[in-house]
Amino acid sequence: MKTAAKMINKTIIAFSLTAALTPIAHAAEWYDALSDIKASADLYLRYEGASQDNALRDANALTLRTFAGIESGEYNGFSFKVEMEDSRIVLGQGDYTVGPTGYNVGEYSVIADPETTELDQAYIQYRSDNIKVKAGRQVIALDTHRFIGSVAWRQDRQTFDGISVNYKVSDNINAFYAYVNQRNRIFAEAADFDSKDHFLNVSYSNNIGKLTAYAYLLEIDNDVENALDTYGLRFAGAYKTDTIKWLYTAEVATQSAQTDTTDFDATYTLLEGGAVVSGITAKLGYEVLGSDDGNYGFATPLSTLHKFNGWSDQFLNTPTQGLKDFSATISTRFAGGKWTAIYHQFDADEAAIAIDDFGNEINFLYTTKVAEKFNLGVKYANYSAQDFSVDTERVWVWVSTKF
Repeated sequence: MKTAAKMINKTIIAFSLTAALTPIAHAAEWYDALSDIKASADLYLRYEGASQDNALRDANALTLRTFAGIESGEYNGFSFKVEMEDSRIVLGQGDYTVGPTGYNVGEYSVIADPETTELDQAYIQYRSDNIKVKAGRQVIALDTHRFIGSVAWRQDRQTFDGISVNYKVSDNINAFYAYVNQRNRIFAEAADFDSKDHFLNVSYSNNIGKLTAYAYLLEIDNDVENALDTYGLRFAGAYKTDTIKWLYTAEVATQSAQTDTTDFDATYTLLEGGAVVSGITAKLGYEVLGSDDGNYGFATPLSTLHKFNGWSDQFLNTPTQGLKDFSATISTRFAGGKWTAIYHQFDADEAAIAIDDFGNEINFLYTTKVAEKFNLGVKYANYSAQDFSVDTERVWVWVSTKF
């Protein structure tokens, strides 16, 4: 009996010590997670010039974007990140227009880089072997950014408030879902939208490519019917032989746009093929943002739009006649950097009287690294108008670094 009593007493003492030490152990783990906080900064200085064949004055902008953030270590899979963003005009070079913010409206060509200081990201994350959950303000960029992107080309990039879940079902299958209740757009906080958006993206990968099915159900939360629902299927991949790497992409999507008084439907098609030979990449592309009888053009309001349909940004809003974009791209590495040249031929999907040929555009890009710490870039766009818009030239020169 005494032996049993001693065993019971020892057990009680052991449980008591464990209970007493558990908070201390948890506190130590929390301390480790917090002490593992990493600070980061990203500086991006860019000159942009724009000239259009209209009454607007030529625009010039020299702006500096700064990201500064902290990210914690993990505690039981949980962590957090907070990041601020600031964009400033440098040396008084601010002769440009940003319409949504009311800056120099109607005076200069548009350069969509307002001065702003705002919270860029702030989220709590949970991560395990096959799942990652983020709650809060975050960057969401899916596939090529064609439908959901960060618009990181602009100085005030696009982020989203909401919750996202990325689930790795297996080595080949991945599923992503997000609910977004605010779109933090590129025109500073005054132009942000409350929303009720759902993003669903499921992909299957194998050795010949990646097949993706997606549904993007968008709605601005303003008590007005404005649903924009897009469903699509995409396949992209590459096949390598001894001397050539073949590239291929095919994508189709349907879209329904509903308001209180209208209901439009349009389709999207992308075909792209190319090859990489001796360090030279050549591609041909054919993209169609369809029209509904000339009354509505297929829309991608959350896309990184600058990446598509020419860098002069003529087609940020798809014309009601739709848009056909035939493109040819060639890129290679030379003289310590990467060179890219692109030609676009634009046409209406459903031509109207005197509206058929939307013109053409040439794009050039050179990027390189200096001292392994700085990225330098020069970029040029020249749009020649026909039945749409006006002749436009844009040029960019930038330097960036991060630490």
